Amino acid sequence: MPLPTAVTSLLGVSHPILLAPMGGAAGGALAAAVSAGGGFGLVGGGRESGEWAARELEIVRTSTQAPWGIGFLTFATDASTVERALKFGPTAVMLSFGDPRPLAPVVRDSPAHLIVQVTDLDEARAALAVGADLIVAQGTESGGHGGTRGTLPFVPAVIDLVTPTPVLAAGGVGDGRGLAAALALGAAGVLIGTRFLACLESLAQPAVVKAILEGGAEDTERNRVLDIARRAPWPSRYTARTMRNAFTDHWRGREEELAQSPAVLDGFAEAAERGDMDVVPVWAGESMDLFDQLESATDVVGAIARQAEEALDCIDRRSPGPSGVKG
Repeated sequence: MPLPTAVTSLLGVSHPILLAPMGGAAGGALAAAVSAGGGFGLVGGGRESGEWAARELEIVRTSTQAPWGIGFLTFATDASTVERALKFGPTAVMLSFGDPRPLAPVVRDSPAHLIVQVTDLDEARAALAVGADLIVAQGTESGGHGGTRGTLPFVPAVIDLVTPTPVLAAGGVGDGRGLAAALALGAAGVLIGTRFLACLESLAQPAVVKAILEGGAEDTERNRVLDIARRAPWPSRYTARTMRNAFTDHWRGREEELAQSPAVLDGFAEAAERGDMDVVPVWAGESMDLFDQLESATDVVGAIARQAEEALDCIDRRSPGPSGVKG
């Protein structure tokens, strides 16, 4: 059964479940599979090449009649890149990590809805100021890059600040119980990354998917080691949650030394190109404990929606009626 919220109405989908636009992993096939399941798939624009984005956007556009979108790293994207993506007809464009003001007008002047992801209340105010149609409150439990706020207290704080603009919860959500909890907090849905990263349609390397399915939340940590090693120009305020590996264990707490070691950085690049899992980043969040099977993202959306319904029904049965008597 559909789970109607302000988000399902806004985006024209059955379930308030959105795919996080994970760069390099959330391609057209994964976005289409999420949308086919009644959720909303977002291709990860990230810092990928224009050719990559065009190929993946064409895949999603031709693979599903359902609504879909694309997400960009705000600090690493220019207006012309967003304009090219808009030509493919996305229902929504998501901006994350950085000042949305330079790019928001490009989206606002198109038929697409504007989604802005935030990691603190100042960013939430900025999202509201640029006219975001939907705001994602991302907690630190999320995989990949993010901030320091915990999802549980952060989501309602953002809701209180930006109402009536609908809010999605992100960070640590990997099943229907997390969706039900987000709805109970007042969110209009969830944005999910790690669970979809380990799906059949994901573009993640098989070894990365295997590590996620076999690992757990205690295997992850937030760090800047791998960004420094990759020479990735991420703003220092956004650390990344990854699975620990031999490289992070060796360089943890020695980030400045690492940044000044070009030979080490060159060696890292070579090892990563070979797929050496002692160095390859596995961007994964704390929801890893909640699943261990490789499935289609279409099926995962349906399973999350069904479990959320069951959880909400259970809560409803426990709730006191108007007279104060449970019924």
